[in-house]
Amino acid sequence: METFLRVFLPRLLPRNCKHEFHVFQGKRALLRNLKKRLRGYRCWLPPNYRIVVMIDQDNNDCQKLKKQLDSTAIESGLRIRSQPDACWQVVNRIVIEELEAWYFGDWEAVCCAYPRVSKNIPKQANYRDPDAISGGTWEAFERILKKSGYFKTGLRKI
Repeated sequence: METFLRVFLPRLLPRNCKHEFHVFQGKRALLRNLKKRLRGYRCWLPPNYRIVVMIDQDNNDCQKLKKQLDSTAIESGLRIRSQPDACWQVVNRIVIEELEAWYFGDWEAVCCAYPRVSKNIPKQANYRDPDAISGGTWEAFERILKKSGYFKTGLRKI
């Protein structure tokens, strides 16, 4: 996700908008350290700064996880986007499926990047709904690319 966002955000955000990444060593570390990190930000955060917290859903209940993240931000003294106050500081987002689900959503782009891949993949029942691909979208994407003659030793996660 970080690698993707480093390329995508400069295209999305205005040129004068700067951004930084603070990556935790896994979900547990993020949940364990988030309150302390947010409290530190509260002490110096300029009014025009925004914090976006992204975390994988994994097998968690989305509503409970979102509530936990929102509570952590509020307890840290920061305002969350879902509060009625328009001047929010933190928005929490849960990544439901792997980034590779996006690839299945734009199969034409995949075919441009990997011409030997079948153009009919999205028509197959297993791939019609990218967020419902069983066994993981990254694994499915890797199987399709390997079958098409790409990444014979395996698709690198990055």
